[in-house]
Amino acid sequence: MQPLNWRTGLGYDVHRLAENYKLWIGGIEIPFERGSVGHSDGDVLIHAICDALLGAANLRDIGYHFPDTDPTLKGIDSKIILKKTIDLIRKNGYEVGNIDSTVCLERPKINPFIPNMAETLANVMNIDKSMVSIKATTTEKMGFTGKGEGISAYAIVLIYKP
Repeated sequence: MQPLNWRTGLGYDVHRLAENYKLWIGGIEIPFERGSVGHSDGDVLIHAICDALLGAANLRDIGYHFPDTDPTLKGIDSKIILKKTIDLIRKNGYEVGNIDSTVCLERPKINPFIPNMAETLANVMNIDKSMVSIKATTTEKMGFTGKGEGISAYAIVLIYKP
């Protein structure tokens, strides 16, 4: 049986929120008193998207390609990781069909930033902005996100071989 020309992938990421860190979501800095703790810039949305893309192409996960034990990746802009991820899937013959994602956090409200995030991500991946869906939700004050201790993101992608 021939492999399919299209595939889906699911990604998930989570980061703690703490003072003295910047809050990067979807490739842009969001003004807030706390930010994502991570080996890179902690961009939970980009990390979820990268995991979804890599999984769809059966190329393992973000930690395999960009390990948090690599000192050269300390503080890296996650847009660079996304660009390298896109290069990997394209090297394997795939293109992005679409991305659907959800960011989970209580505060700050990120809806005003979503159009800029989608445009930024689309530019990095060299795809049309209409192919990038970003939604935001809370967890109704439940769990670590509801208590403001962290942030999480989910992404599902469709990739295809032209």
